[in-house]
Amino acid sequence: MTLTSGLGGQLSIDLGALARNWRALDKVSAGALTAAVVKADAYGTGIESASRALHAAGARFFFVATPDEGMAVRAAVPDAHIFVLYGLYPGAANLYIRQNLMPVLSSMGMLEEWLNKCIERNEAYPAAFHFDTGINRLGFRLSEASQVRERIGQLGFAPQMIMSHLACADTPNHEKNRTQLALFGSVMSQFPAIPASLANSAGLMTGRDYHFQMVRPGIALYGGRAVNGRRNPMQPVVTLHVPILQITEGRTGETVGYGANYTLNRNSRLAVLGYGYADGILRSLSSSNQRPGGKAFIRGKLCPIVGRISMDLTIVDVTELGSDLPMPGEGAEVLGPNVPLDDQADAGGTIGYELLTSLKGRYGRNYVGDGRLPD
Repeated sequence: MTLTSGLGGQLSIDLGALARNWRALDKVSAGALTAAVVKADAYGTGIESASRALHAAGARFFFVATPDEGMAVRAAVPDAHIFVLYGLYPGAANLYIRQNLMPVLSSMGMLEEWLNKCIERNEAYPAAFHFDTGINRLGFRLSEASQVRERIGQLGFAPQMIMSHLACADTPNHEKNRTQLALFGSVMSQFPAIPASLANSAGLMTGRDYHFQMVRPGIALYGGRAVNGRRNPMQPVVTLHVPILQITEGRTGETVGYGANYTLNRNSRLAVLGYGYADGILRSLSSSNQRPGGKAFIRGKLCPIVGRISMDLTIVDVTELGSDLPMPGEGAEVLGPNVPLDDQADAGGTIGYELLTSLKGRYGRNYVGDGRLPD
């Protein structure tokens, strides 16, 4: 692939694949509403474009982390139902109301502030309630459920939804999943007839017992692996090509990169890529003689990263290409169908989420499709 002059690398985001992934998950969760989690700039793909594509595919419920993200979705998809996972920022209730954002309330302080605003305006504005069933992050404690029920009962307020979050859903047989499911059932019993949501991407794939009235897929929408130890059925959404700047020769015994922790054991041809940790490639994808690193796909072959990744540059060994060497200006695929997101993440000792949300580098973005698919 030859890259367009002046643009450096090129990040291609397949909105058609994003839409197909949502529809595939919607079929699995038949009987439950399928939302779309678009926090963190839609996992690095662009929140406005991704939200429009997901809406075109059929999504109507969206989860964001912050009010700013919620406002971005509102501007892109005016009729969206938007939940803010961070809950209610102190003093920001009027903003949520103006933007028609639903806070996911997770503390008594948040609840009181929201209820007071409802009393002040004489209107029951919608919100979700988040209960912590074992991850020890945001959420009402289980011991607070009766207090919450009593407080909203005094005012005749009913939440739009009761929710919690699974800690170990990426390992389907983990005992904690069943424990959390049972604890969530105990919470639900205190809020009869209120819709419930527990499943993220992995929970959705684990089984219908976790689906309830709404599922909240995130990473699976963007082509990432949700469940460990299983084939990933989702289509890749992101492809990243970066420019090859130069082909150089290294001799046996010479070192590559900062720190001199990679020594060539043969005469080698090396491709210098215009891409480094400033562009989202993690330094953990570096390699040494003791440990392999990430890969790039060049001229039909996977080529190993050698040496330490620097701010702007990454070195790849292309010796195995023989005489079929690339030319400066050609693109090397570092994420995409030939370098799967999760394979690259595994090589860096991390997860696909981190690679996706790091994609804020010096490259142009190209969107493919719009999410509209034939039935």
